[in-house]
Amino acid sequence: MRKMKVVYHPDYCQVYTSDPASAAGRIEAVVEVIGSRVDWVRPRLAAPEDIAAVHTENHVAAICRQGLYDIAALAAGGAVMAAEIGLDEPCFGLIRPPGHHASAGSAWGFCFFSNMAIALEALIRRGRIETACVLDIDLHYGDGTVNILGRRPGVEIHNFDARDRRSYLDDVRRTMERCRADLIGISAGFDNHEQDWGGVLGTEDYREIGRLARESSVGRGGGCFAILEGGYNHHVLGHNVMALIEGLEGN
Repeated sequence: MRKMKVVYHPDYCQVYTSDPASAAGRIEAVVEVIGSRVDWVRPRLAAPEDIAAVHTENHVAAICRQGLYDIAALAAGGAVMAAEIGLDEPCFGLIRPPGHHASAGSAWGFCFFSNMAIALEALIRRGRIETACVLDIDLHYGDGTVNILGRRPGVEIHNFDARDRRSYLDDVRRTMERCRADLIGISAGFDNHEQDWGGVLGTEDYREIGRLARESSVGRGGGCFAILEGGYNHHVLGHNVMALIEGLEGN
């Protein structure tokens, strides 16, 4: 069976700050689990014009002053690549820093550039898609994505905050049944896992979320992709990523 493409660069293993998203061994824990099960694709830095289409000049300058431009632009470039591949086949972006708390002119929550917004905006500007649906499954509300794309015509953003597994998956299922977008982008945070900060979802639930997204996209001839956001228990993160990949593959 054809392996799923995973966008990854060794530089994502850099410890670039002291926050949990940048912790040593976090990305390596995922690579160890999914290693031989996927096809690796190496990204480039996002084009400056793609970043500038989403973020203010002052914000980009602030990221430069912190010495974080290259790693943040590499994550954004990985998201763009994952979205482009996702138009033809499901794809996962094993990227960091995460991005869903990055707004046009500010950022917090371990984020610097809005990876999802940069990716979707790039594809819309290039005429590759007209509509998109963001499925944010991170424990935390993706305020940055909403601030940038919330009023953009053709883009839907869905954050989920159900307190139990059944309700959570029912919400995702109903959302995917209604989805008619050209491209589904999953902001794949895994910190709502039962052994992570949120304590709600099981590993198998990420497989189901991936399956629902794939079925929705296939059913209307669209595409789907996912990019890493949160997830901080290194012991389970790789298995949760693998479960989502398996769901996106249709397994």
